[in-house]
Amino acid sequence: MKIHHPHLIVLACLSISALACSQAQAADTVSAKDQAFVMKAAQGGMTEVQLGQMAADKATSQDVKDFGSKMVTDHGKANDELKSIAGTKGITLSDKLDAKHQAMVDKMTATSAAAFDKAYVSAMVKAHEKDDALFSKEAASGDDADIKAFAAKTDDVVKMHLKMIQDIQSKMATK
Repeated sequence: MKIHHPHLIVLACLSISALACSQAQAADTVSAKDQAFVMKAAQGGMTEVQLGQMAADKATSQDVKDFGSKMVTDHGKANDELKSIAGTKGITLSDKLDAKHQAMVDKMTATSAAAFDKAYVSAMVKAHEKDDALFSKEAASGDDADIKAFAAKTDDVVKMHLKMIQDIQSKMATK
């Protein structure tokens, strides 16, 4: 095939290079602390979805199953939104869990069905307490307006999840 317009190929290559450069520059404009928040939030969100799927399947308590399903739905939406924001900022997110979060999933996978509910609920209380602190801090002191807004909106959901899982934990303690 003969190319009649070699300058179009050059323009296409330049456009692709410019796009890649603008994304790299966008990542450079996002502060290190905001980038760290995005990475932590993404890892936590992916973990919540995986553990939520596990709870929906493996839990014996209907409350725990329902909570797990809610984690899949809510954190799935938040993950998609965060991925979109990260993309506009030139931040590349991993689609795999880091060693720390994978170890948490592996530990829950190895937990017997009889012990799963209690272990999952305990892990979710701790995770949502940490998430609340992380998201509250970013919402209050983040540098990037879009990331701050995401943190503030998502922290409201995290607080709701924390209350729900604490209520489930209290119910389990009284049984």
